[in-house]
Amino acid sequence: MKVFTQIVSKLHRWVAEWLRQGISPRRLALTLALGFAIGCFPVVGIPTAICALLALALRLNQPAIQAANYVVMPLQLLLIVPFVRLGGWLLDSGPYQAVKAVTLFHASPRELLSNLSGLVGHAMFAWLVIAIPAVALMTFALTSLLRHVPAFAAAEAAGD
Repeated sequence: MKVFTQIVSKLHRWVAEWLRQGISPRRLALTLALGFAIGCFPVVGIPTAICALLALALRLNQPAIQAANYVVMPLQLLLIVPFVRLGGWLLDSGPYQAVKAVTLFHASPRELLSNLSGLVGHAMFAWLVIAIPAVALMTFALTSLLRHVPAFAAAEAAGD
């Protein structure tokens, strides 16, 4: 029970810090939605940098976008293969769908690079197709949810 209380206390402090930075429910919802979506980007090691650059470019809350990114990191690993398959299906490219691990181990470096770049391209395309509507839906849902939190409602009213 003490651990739960500490977690709630820490979460409360984070929310208070975000509010002091003047984040409206809409802006925080967009920040979290982008962090979640980018956190699922199918190339390991890239989402943190993308989130940092996007937060700087759009003047979003850096801790919030990185927190959302890190929360979905396990999901990123689970979604790589489905993204590769979906991308191959969407782009109707039969040869890449049939690439098996055994083929990759026996390929020359040039063939390996070619096959892997095709697979990464498929995964990134599928991620993009999924991420755009997902960000819009998550932003809408999170905005509605955050507007029901009294502290955020007060921050939004003060900002308008």
